[in-house]
Amino acid sequence: MTDSEPGGLFSALFGRGGVAAGDAAWLQAMLDAEAALARALERAGLAAPGAGAAVTQAARADRFDAAQLGAQAALTGNPVPALVRALTGQVPDFARPAVHQGATSQDILDTAAMLLARRAAEVIDADLAVAAGAAARLAAEHSGTVMAGRTLLQQAVPVTFGLVAAGWLTAIDAARARLAAVCTGRLAAQLGGAAGTLASLGPAGPDVARSFAAELGLPAPVLPWHTDRLRVIELAAALAGVCAALGKPARDITLLAQSEVGEVAEGDPPDGPAAGGSSAMPHKRNPVAAVVVLGCTRRAPGLLAGLAAAAEQEHQRAAGAWHAEWEPLADLLRLTGSAASWSASLLAGLHIDAARMAANLAAARGLPMAEHLTAVLAPALGRLAAHDLIARASRRAVEAGRPLADVLLGTPEFAGPVRAAGLTELQVTDALEPSSYLGAAVTFVAAALAAHHHTEGATG
Repeated sequence: MTDSEPGGLFSALFGRGGVAAGDAAWLQAMLDAEAALARALERAGLAAPGAGAAVTQAARADRFDAAQLGAQAALTGNPVPALVRALTGQVPDFARPAVHQGATSQDILDTAAMLLARRAAEVIDADLAVAAGAAARLAAEHSGTVMAGRTLLQQAVPVTFGLVAAGWLTAIDAARARLAAVCTGRLAAQLGGAAGTLASLGPAGPDVARSFAAELGLPAPVLPWHTDRLRVIELAAALAGVCAALGKPARDITLLAQSEVGEVAEGDPPDGPAAGGSSAMPHKRNPVAAVVVLGCTRRAPGLLAGLAAAAEQEHQRAAGAWHAEWEPLADLLRLTGSAASWSASLLAGLHIDAARMAANLAAARGLPMAEHLTAVLAPALGRLAAHDLIARASRRAVEAGRPLADVLLGTPEFAGPVRAAGLTELQVTDALEPSSYLGAAVTFVAAALAAHHHTEGATG
């Protein structure tokens, strides 16, 4: 049993949510492709009347043994030949010629992969919508909540938590849009026959291919794409983009939830015991959801790389590269779905401690405002001279453990130039107030929310 199967040891972590990408889902998608082909053949007059309906009725995954089909796949290199034999045995005699007629194994597996991806993307999109909505709420509620900005893991200039959440929001919206675009325009049906010519279907081949795509609700490609794997790479890249967008808030939350920082905390599940416990330390409240999101998203780049490497395929059928796609693609769908599901609940239940944010910023004793004070002094002292003065004062403040204002106003070396620049004590104090140096943070939050609501309105 793998971690993608219901009830698996890791399934609650890395298989959370509604994405189905295991054996049963693959099997049903392959059967759906076979049924659609039978219906298309009947429409073209190449199968007996009623054959399409008969094959469709038989094409139910619960009527087949995935383990047995998998064992037989060892004889042919893929599970489709065994499935064709089993499906043929499930339909009436008159409909049997319609099973797999004109197709090859890759047609069924590639089309199944497209169906699997489309179904998974619908589930992922629903969770992304929840995550984006939660990020939008956080951005709106905390547009003016001042906190320390951090660069290279050190306090920088002040920002607002609303701006941080707005950054999460725009990335999720962009990733969601890209995945939707790929799923709408690039998840095409595949039907090319033995070598991409559909020769066995004669003149009706192109019409059958178009009908096949229509039956599945997938775009019909210009020609079979059996050794052109750009569609797979674009899908994988879009999924990896979703993981990147979800990994950012998860990483931020793990850092902001550290005991020494304590600016955010994960909420407990609405039902069940409190989350975040440790097997060794009873006091721990670990950011479990954020950690598991990262456990999912950090695997995406490797899976994307593997799928990109498999795109180089020989002649009219790859010798191994095509086979190398199946499991990584299923894993990427499953992990992206799990990350989206975890992220939806993580962001919806996130607790923000604005007082702790203010306290952490105040604990820096004015140092994050050094850039602002430099800008205030620059017109009188010159930009470089002002920079050097504040840099020396900042070092002195750190060494002495004193507020930057006290050092500037109480040390002759610094107080003289400050007075010479015409700054009063009140002006220095005002220049060191974090809320006075937020730039366009509030404007950017408003822009992100407007863009999000516009997108929601267009898709809703």
